[in-house]
Amino acid sequence: MKTGDSGIKRILKAFIYSSEGFWESIKSEAAFRQELLLCALLLVVALLLPVSVVEKLFLISTLFLVLLMELVNTAIEAVVDRISDKIHPLSKKAKDVGSLLVLLSFIYLGIVWIAVIYGIL
Repeated sequence: MKTGDSGIKRILKAFIYSSEGFWESIKSEAAFRQELLLCALLLVVALLLPVSVVEKLFLISTLFLVLLMELVNTAIEAVVDRISDKIHPLSKKAKDVGSLLVLLSFIYLGIVWIAVIYGIL
């Protein structure tokens, strides 16, 4: 969907498209809503923990990573479903890899959070 816009107009349209993607994800993706709530709660915890700014940034970056990987997974699933509703080994592979992205981001979150919290105990 190239519009030929440039400069500020292009940036504003990109922001609008991003906002639409965010609200569509909130509306249609239960996993994204759940992860967003979890990340909001953990964000508060990260900000309240008595750790350095760098450690806080590590903790918070893991939250963004989970949300980013969920959005990538959602995009993969949408494209695969758009192509065909028939079961195909490559479609399954794409969806499984997208799911793995989310799982790995949660594992990374757990490792970082445990390491930081263990460091303050």
